[in-house]
Amino acid sequence: MVLLLLTQLLNSLAFGMLLFLLALGLSLIFGVARVVNLAHGAFYLLGAYLGLALAQAWGNFWLALLVVPLGVGLLGALLERVLLRGLHGRELEQVLLTIGLGFVIADLLRAAFGAAVRSVPPPPELAGPLFLGPLIYPKYPLFLIGTGLFLFFLVRLLLARTAFGVQIRAVTSDPAMASALGIRPERVGLLTFGVGTGLAALGGVLGAPLIALAPGMDAQMTLFALMVVVIGGLGRLEGAFFGAILVGLVDGFGRLFLPQVAMFLIFALMALVLALKPEGLLGRRLA
Repeated sequence: MVLLLLTQLLNSLAFGMLLFLLALGLSLIFGVARVVNLAHGAFYLLGAYLGLALAQAWGNFWLALLVVPLGVGLLGALLERVLLRGLHGRELEQVLLTIGLGFVIADLLRAAFGAAVRSVPPPPELAGPLFLGPLIYPKYPLFLIGTGLFLFFLVRLLLARTAFGVQIRAVTSDPAMASALGIRPERVGLLTFGVGTGLAALGGVLGAPLIALAPGMDAQMTLFALMVVVIGGLGRLEGAFFGAILVGLVDGFGRLFLPQVAMFLIFALMALVLALKPEGLLGRRLA
């Protein structure tokens, strides 16, 4: 029983780190670019399928892991400039446009790759199990946990110690004051949108060996990312991180002990957080 619980704990943390990548991108896009991006899961799926195709074509998972987020991030920045630039402050139009964009991306992927469920193998270096005493556990989820922790500390360092990180924090806190100080919120928002979509694609490449690819996953991942952001708090790196871990744990242990109501438990958690702390566990109170 102890080994089962430990295995499920590691599974939950691996899924939580994947959700962290998604939620971090979504939180940055909404907090800085002020865009309600409901196509976020479609960018995840785009990254996953492109990662699969390039890894098969090049025979190198690591090169695909590097190239795909950069390419999808550039595509995201282009879409922000062409489609979303005139819709700032118009949330309803943003919602409708990004929902439509998500449908377009998902349908193009279905046309290109088919509707069959795809199981993506991990890279050869991370295939197989590790023997941790009496526990035998796959290498890849442990790699995903380590990657999530590394990115959390890296992004935290970049936000605190770099000029662009300071601009992001300034625009997130008060766009008008940031503009008065010479920061261009439009430029910061454009770059942040590209970074956010790139993080979604990174999550797709990393998540494909963990979760099989299938049509409809874009909507599911968007929903998970929204729940993490709501629970953790908008505009906070720590909120996305701890919210993702919490959702991952509730989902993992819910599927283990109460599989029929696992998804309900996450919604119940979100409702409880909204009732007690509407800004999220670590979010800023809006007033």
